[in-house]
Amino acid sequence: MSVTRLEQARADFERGDWAAAHAAWAATSPESMSTSDLGDLATAAELVGRHAETVAALQRAFTRSHDAADLPAAVRYAFRLAMNTAAHGQPALSAGWAARAEGLVAELDEAAAEHGWVAFLRMFRALGAGAFAEAGACADRVTEAGHRLRDPDLVAMGTCAQGRIAMYAGRVPAGLALLDEAMVRVVAGEASPVIAGHVYCTAIEGCQEVGDLARVAEWTAALEQWCTRQPGLLAFTGQCSVHRGQLMRLHGQWGGALAELELACRRYEQVQAPDAAGAASYERGEVLRLQGDHTAAEEAYALAADRGYDPQPGLALLWVDRGRTAAARAAVGRLLDETGGPVQRSRLLPAAVEVLLECAEHQRARELVDELDRLAEDFGCAGLLAAAAAAHGAVELAAGDAAGALPYLRKASTAWAALGCPYEVGRVRVQVSRALEALGDRESSLAELDAARRTFTGLGAGPALAEVDRLRHPQVLPGSLTAREVEVLALVAVGHSNAQIAAELVLSEKTVARHLSNIFTKLGVGSRTAAAAFAYEHDLV
Repeated sequence: MSVTRLEQARADFERGDWAAAHAAWAATSPESMSTSDLGDLATAAELVGRHAETVAALQRAFTRSHDAADLPAAVRYAFRLAMNTAAHGQPALSAGWAARAEGLVAELDEAAAEHGWVAFLRMFRALGAGAFAEAGACADRVTEAGHRLRDPDLVAMGTCAQGRIAMYAGRVPAGLALLDEAMVRVVAGEASPVIAGHVYCTAIEGCQEVGDLARVAEWTAALEQWCTRQPGLLAFTGQCSVHRGQLMRLHGQWGGALAELELACRRYEQVQAPDAAGAASYERGEVLRLQGDHTAAEEAYALAADRGYDPQPGLALLWVDRGRTAAARAAVGRLLDETGGPVQRSRLLPAAVEVLLECAEHQRARELVDELDRLAEDFGCAGLLAAAAAAHGAVELAAGDAAGALPYLRKASTAWAALGCPYEVGRVRVQVSRALEALGDRESSLAELDAARRTFTGLGAGPALAEVDRLRHPQVLPGSLTAREVEVLALVAVGHSNAQIAAELVLSEKTVARHLSNIFTKLGVGSRTAAAAFAYEHDLV
């Protein structure tokens, strides 16, 4: 009977029915399986989300190979154990298995393919230490070994790694070309299933990081088809849902995005990889923030942080929405000091510019826009180019150059529209409206606001819709004061000190002092007492 189950398991595995293969092997005693069967069982178990069974099968396969003095096989099983335990948040076990692989490969001829697998482990260790030059050299060795030995898995993994490392070094077009090469190999079915899944997800993540939305969409569709073709597949489906959710958010399908991201979290839990759910939680926070559900968004960002995923800069933008500009400014300042590398900077800069403009730090925002412009031109990715144009237009508008802002804003609007990103188009149209209003073209300004309002209404973008309504029907405040200046003045009138006002409004004392200076200038007064008198005369208290 066990022979029949083994034959069935092997047949199911060959046709890619991982669930059926796993079920047949699970009903078979491990002692009756060959070492190769154990390796295939581990693959099937990993693909259907059974981490503990994966590790158990790989450990048995390693022990058998080691006892039989089959060192090449032992190295490969040690490699798989190192990678699998690392992916499931077990760094000590991963380091131990990597060390076993290192020790065993030293006994093999230098031409052996297993040196390529160990070079891949060394690459991961170098990346973790921030040694990108060393990591790049290791990736080169992996790819060279793969080509020399005609090992499609090594070639696919090495090429993908070369692409990501090139991108982190600032050579984004070259890196994207390498990712394309790796993806062509997995789409053609050259790589084994686990390696193919890792290449899919690594390449898509790389494209998403630099704003290459066209590649993200193309490769996510390919990943979805790949997942659908494999009955019982659970591994990598969480990543697929995250990428689908990201695209749905950008394309204005926010309800679908939340559903996909919820599904991603459930799938990560099923494959016992809760740490990986951090990205899904962050993306949920992004959608909820745009919808205006601030409490739920903050909870989502907190959950992302609990799972080891940095909730910034989305959390800083949420703080801005909630009036906590000092907290947002402090977070952005820290991030700007900590974040190095062109790819990482490109992801931070658009949000940083937005926060700094809210804090009236126009010169610093302009410096960051100049950096963003350079990165966008170097990368050549449509999403980043659109974000850079929008940021540049916002900076010019904040500096009072409405005419200078319009070309950038028009460019951003066209780019976002071509990418199918309605929320971003709506935001830019609001900025265009502000510019037109400043230039005295009231009717055109209102037309832009009305178009933005229709977009935000359809999306359910509460905060953006409220902003449009405030601009459409502005509240006339005495003395040309802003809403924030009225808040500060009211607290001055009841006797609050600058420190107390800062604490009450969650601002820095420097910002409070700047507001007071503006208030005194607008009202033509020279003391807090005179300003307080104005507040009482105009019912602002």
